[in-house]
Order: sequence, then structure tokens, then C-alpha cells
Amino acid sequence: MKHVLSAVVVNQPGVLAHVSGMMASRAFNIESLAVGETENPEFSRITFVVSGDEKVLDQVRKQLEKIVTIVRVIDFSGKEFVERDLMLMKVAASGSSRSEVKELVDIFRGSLVDVSPGHVMIEISGPEKKLEAFIDLMRPFDILEMVRTGRIALLRSNEENVDVDERAACEDPTAAC
Repeated sequence: MKHVLSAVVVNQPGVLAHVSGMMASRAFNIESLAVGETENPEFSRITFVVSGDEKVLDQVRKQLEKIVTIVRVIDFSGKEFVERDLMLMKVAASGSSRSEVKELVDIFRGSLVDVSPGHVMIEISGPEKKLEAFIDLMRPFDILEMVRTGRIALLRSNEENVDVDERAACEDPTAAC
């Protein structure tokens, strides 16, 4: 079973390496990883997808919470959340196939971001299932290249949204306050 986790971390060099090193040393496979700055530039959010049962998920969460530079870990299991994944895809398309590809891109609410005589580049975002369905439909057109960002997610409600600024109020943002 796939689980989406998010960790709010102190925005400093080496944090991602520390987190991914911990996961690798304990043989937890990261299936998807996305990192970016939050609304507060002192913090970043790492969103990742891991596979395993509840026991594996519990271990991952406990190990993450031990890392000093992690402010908070959010487990999206059983909660209402919005997730997105961004993908760029280069597909062979010329002549009559180009209009067919364009129709499918429109149906999936994607956009053509580059066009050349022999191929088109498509940008599409959405939940993982949407992207997987689009990939399946594009396979007959010959996918030349593809890249995905990894999933990002936020809870729908504010019930777990603890203000990360309370950690910033400390002199040392890596210290427990």
C-alpha cells in the first residue's frame, strides 16, 4: 500500500540528504519525492510516497520524528487531502497524429508547451491516477521522453496545520522549544 507523508523541515543544506540517508539505511523505499520552500522561507516541505503496511509506515514516521531538523511530520493516511503531480512528456507527433494527441491533451486539461516538426511536448498535472491514464493513452504515439516532479499534497482541513512559526520563535530553529 502506498502512503503519502509530508515533513516540514528547517531550510538548510544537508537536510534532504539526512532524511533520504535515514530512509535508505533502514531499507525504506521512497517511490516519489518532492521538496520545496514553504510560505515561510525558513522551512521547506518534503513530500514523499512510501510503500508498505501500517507497521512500515509507523516506523518511517517514528524515525523521521527523531531527526532534529524536522519540525513536523504529517501522515495523510485516512485524511482528506489534495495531491498533484506535474509531468512533462515529449511525444512523437506529426501529420494526422498531432491533432489526435492535441485532442487527448485537451481532454486531460493539459497543454502543449513546445512543438517541433517531429514531436510535441506536453505539460499535465493532477493526481497520480490521471497521469497514469494519460501515459497509457500516449504509449501508442511513441513517448520519446518523460519526467515527473513527484507528488505534492496538502490537507484539506486545518485540524493538523500547526503553525511552524512557533518553532521559528526559538533562537535556534533546530532546537525543541
